[in-house]
Amino acid sequence: MSSLHTPAGTHPQATSRTGLRTTLAGLLIAALAAVPVYAWFTQDVYALTLFGRILAFGLAALGLNLALGFGGMVSLGHAMYMGLGAYAVGILSSVGLHSGWLHMATAVLVTVLVAAPLGWVALRTQGIAFIMITLAFAQLFYYVFVSLKAFGGDDGISLQQLSDFGFLTGNKFAIYVSLLLTVLLALWVLQHVVDSRFGLVLRATKVNERRVQALGARSLPYRITAYVISAVLCALAGFFLANLTGFVSPAMMTWAVSGELIVMVLLGGMGSVFGPVVGAFALLLTEEGLKLLTERWPMILGPLIVLIVVYLKRGLWGLLEER
Repeated sequence: MSSLHTPAGTHPQATSRTGLRTTLAGLLIAALAAVPVYAWFTQDVYALTLFGRILAFGLAALGLNLALGFGGMVSLGHAMYMGLGAYAVGILSSVGLHSGWLHMATAVLVTVLVAAPLGWVALRTQGIAFIMITLAFAQLFYYVFVSLKAFGGDDGISLQQLSDFGFLTGNKFAIYVSLLLTVLLALWVLQHVVDSRFGLVLRATKVNERRVQALGARSLPYRITAYVISAVLCALAGFFLANLTGFVSPAMMTWAVSGELIVMVLLGGMGSVFGPVVGAFALLLTEEGLKLLTERWPMILGPLIVLIVVYLKRGLWGLLEER
């Protein structure tokens, strides 16, 4: 009887899992949307900043997931693009240019100019060589910004004014809402990208790139495009993060931050569209909770992440997609 209530060829249990995933995703988004309302009435700026960081890192993890989860490109340099997005705000603001649209356009343009040639070089290699090239370029840019004493050097830059969007200037509540809308738009776009012919070819190159080329599809343009899109999403995350925290530092570009993004992707569910947001939510909230309990929180968080990644092959979100 239950088959009468499900589409032809669809297992009832699979349909119920789809409904459960949709419900949980809706609840998570509703909770994130309620944060600025709560912060407005309680004047709890900490909550706004904390969940803003979760959204910003979730956006960056969404970008990395396009390259890593769907394209099989293991990058240890995506934090570099977050740093470029943040420094577009910090440097332009420090010289008196406060236009938010200029900040955002500069972040995207600089990221594309860096990611396209880097992707073209790195994607001609495979495996450990690709990882080391992305890591090397990330470290190069890290040391470049550390050496920029005029813009804070290793100490970073405190923003005197947030990005100017007219009546939204200096309003962190508006920045948070804009970030949430950007994450939702990114989820919608990525879902359509993954389901398109582009996404099909990209996923196929992850499985067997040579076979894709044998079938007549040039894999390199697809992979470079995916790499650049993922970098741009990270740059936008850096742009929003700089405005939420009011601070920019070279520490945002370190390989450790890139490692955190990889952990978020793995923790949430590599190769699932919504998984990285869940991973960012789980990792950063767990980290904050452990900090309240003990100063030695990394000794607990590290093994916990290892256990989850080892025993949950498809991550937390992937649990709901198991058949």
